[in-house]
Amino acid sequence: MLNDKTKVWFKRLGTAGFLFFLIKGLIWLAVFAGVGNYVFG
Repeated sequence: MLNDKTKVWFKRLGTAGFLFFLIKGLIWLAVFAGVGNYVFG
């Protein structure tokens, strides 16, 4: 069984991972929107 320290570490890692991929996804959406606006605008 996992001890409390390990649980906290995994929870922190999960939150950091979620935020990382969320921000990365938003940046890619902005990049594609900017390129689309430049090409088709």
